[in-house]
Amino acid sequence: MSDDKSKEIHKIPQTTPRYSATFDEYTNSEIRRAAATGIYDIRGAGSKRKLPHFDDLLFLGASVSRYPLEGYREKCGTDVVLGTRFAKKPIHLKTPVTIAGMSFGSLSGPAKESLGRGATAAGTSTTTGDGGMTQEERGHSTTLVYQYLPSRYGMNPDDLRKADAIELVIGQGAKPGGGGMLLGQKITARVAKMRCLPEGIDQRSSCRHPDWTGPDDLEIKIAELREITDWEKPIYVKIGATRPYFDVALAVKAGADVVVLDGMQGGTAATQEVFIEHVGLPILAAIRPAVKALQDLGVYRNGKDSVQLVVSGGIRNGADVAKAIALGADAVAIGTAALIALGDNDPHLEAEYNKLGTTAGAYDDWHEGKDPAGITTQDPELMKRVDPIKAGHRLANYIAVMTMEAQVVARACGKSHLHNLEPEDLVALTIEASAMAQVPLAGTSWIPGVTKF
Repeated sequence: MSDDKSKEIHKIPQTTPRYSATFDEYTNSEIRRAAATGIYDIRGAGSKRKLPHFDDLLFLGASVSRYPLEGYREKCGTDVVLGTRFAKKPIHLKTPVTIAGMSFGSLSGPAKESLGRGATAAGTSTTTGDGGMTQEERGHSTTLVYQYLPSRYGMNPDDLRKADAIELVIGQGAKPGGGGMLLGQKITARVAKMRCLPEGIDQRSSCRHPDWTGPDDLEIKIAELREITDWEKPIYVKIGATRPYFDVALAVKAGADVVVLDGMQGGTAATQEVFIEHVGLPILAAIRPAVKALQDLGVYRNGKDSVQLVVSGGIRNGADVAKAIALGADAVAIGTAALIALGDNDPHLEAEYNKLGTTAGAYDDWHEGKDPAGITTQDPELMKRVDPIKAGHRLANYIAVMTMEAQVVARACGKSHLHNLEPEDLVALTIEASAMAQVPLAGTSWIPGVTKF
């Protein structure tokens, strides 16, 4: 071949290298990590894949056919009462935005105190999480929900009586069907004493309660908790979103005052990556079946006999709050968002996150106990970085903004209370969201699986 022909061949344009959509950079790195270590990946936080969510819905504001409320001069209520069915002392909250259960052990003591302070300032409730009740949390929480989990770590009948409500946890959105993890580096002397565990040893709690094998036994357990608390405290039942219609129906049959439904976008302290990304339902797909169960049983917004529905899993702003309520929820719970409000994954700590091999906004190795923000750690020096008064104030500000944003949307739809929002106020941008939320595809009257196109 002549030199001229050889040069011509080398001038042929080359295609740009591209990654496979199936074997992308992250997938390839995970394969290499698994091949090198022989163990599955454990992390905290929630699902990071793109899932159908509230962003796929839009509100239909008022115009000629609907009459909006005037600015901030006409009232739009935000209060909510939880636990009206059987409890002598239902919970009255100023806002439907509550704080989800996050344990002491997973979170530092100052972080738990911050959550209590922020919730109290905002007029809402916070929740203990696994591992028991701390003095800081109870002392700074006007309304505190006590979680009763399969592990029964830190379970104390006296603390049950000190709580304002009890949340019986059957499942969690990030890991429905799975138990909790708390690795040894976070089990300090105080955590070990509260949980009756050896210090510094990995803890892996049960995936199911040892006290029952089905809904009939659950009814007995709820009755037992009512007796312990003299029928004063509302009993919540928390479930991960998997089969929401049947799970909600059985929780109601067992005697729940409130059902907490957690979608797969919800966070966790630590669990297997495969659980977080591949088990459960997005909260968008779970709300309407849950509401249908309540309606079929005659306990949906039916006066004193009502069972309230609290939903969680990826709630970020007032629009999410308003959309969840429009689909039928009575309140929402935030976890990951609350930690961000406290200061988790903040860019001003970028250099320290880089030292841990990650970046601000992506840090999720909460199980390692090295959180530079001092929130998901038990390291005494890192914990000092959390000022509970300032962090609590930030959280209260955030909840206030979410509540006002939800009000703005409700007023624009002509509603005098957040709970007057309804599915008729919504349309969907995608066929998937339309089918899940059971609202029309934007610009049509079509709901996939419900109406004819």
